[in-house]
Amino acid sequence: MNRIINIVSLNIPYPANYGGVIDIYYKIKALHDCDVKIILHCFEYERPRAQELENICEEVLYYKRKTGVLANLSVLPYNVYGRKDKRLIGNLLKNDYPILFEGLHTCYYLNDSRLKGRIKIFRECNIEHDYYREIGKAENNRMKKIFYYIEAMRFKWFQSNVATADLSLSVSQTDAAYLQKIFPSNCVEFMPCFHGNNSVSAVPGQSDFILYHGKLSVKENEKAALYLIENIFSKLPDYKCIIAGMNPSKTLLKAASKHANIQVEANPSVERINELISTAQINLLVTFQDTGLKIKLLNSLFTGRYIVVNSMMLTGSGLNELCYVADDQKDMIKICKDLMQKPFTADALELRKKLLFPTFSNEYQAERLINLLSDTNISS
Repeated sequence: MNRIINIVSLNIPYPANYGGVIDIYYKIKALHDCDVKIILHCFEYERPRAQELENICEEVLYYKRKTGVLANLSVLPYNVYGRKDKRLIGNLLKNDYPILFEGLHTCYYLNDSRLKGRIKIFRECNIEHDYYREIGKAENNRMKKIFYYIEAMRFKWFQSNVATADLSLSVSQTDAAYLQKIFPSNCVEFMPCFHGNNSVSAVPGQSDFILYHGKLSVKENEKAALYLIENIFSKLPDYKCIIAGMNPSKTLLKAASKHANIQVEANPSVERINELISTAQINLLVTFQDTGLKIKLLNSLFTGRYIVVNSMMLTGSGLNELCYVADDQKDMIKICKDLMQKPFTADALELRKKLLFPTFSNEYQAERLINLLSDTNISS
């Protein structure tokens, strides 16, 4: 029996080189490997079309995301209204297969009366009003700050549409608890991020550098990188510290340039970022938001050696046992100094394998998603 699903993606999910699209792409790939046929609906935004998606999807349909002032003149979130497209709803109505909406950004048609009776799945990737409020706090530009605060209010209002979803899939246990509280009648399931690792490939041994990685154009990640430069990396002058990611700002580059032991690798390829993660002695990851995707944590655990984090990075993940946790600057510096002298062992690797599987296996979660939907005729 054929199994077919519509997936609505907020962007073109290939190459899989930052949080949200990593989850989407590897979910598509895992479902494809489980013989699910996928009709992929992509909004185009600053990324080219990808043949790789054509290879694993039954059909790929593209829509232009609307940007600019006119897309902002709405009570709807800018990031939702800009993904309104008559062709999308038209194409969704051409079949009766389940629809997976990837993130609140894609949910303009979630509550559309024409989709009444359709199986609708909401994939939560952030508590968006919290996320945009925190970006607003971190933003120095007055106009951008105002925009982010307004966007946060719009998202808080718009999230009520999630009540119409038949199933909500949360990326963390904390977010799952929040959604269950707000929507007590909804079916909410914790489903960790999909990712690019089929096995734990971390290698025992030792190297000479500490790594922070992330999409550096995202304010949350820039804030974390600047914090590490000022409070941690600059206090570890005997160790090389690398910050790697997409589109670092002039502010970040200038801050790093003041310290001989700190270097920024801008826009590394997927292969290069994977090499850095796997060869670093320490993957040092901090965040100041305790909701949403923490795909960098998963990637680091599957491919890297020691993982040092602050407690917010672990919120709702269930991965505490595999990381060294420090919220105090002095504690974090001490842990880093200690681990730089300590080879990563085969025993530590075995513990990681034991605790990551099967919960964080793409195959396991894809099969689980299919099973969750089995009673709602995804298999027909």
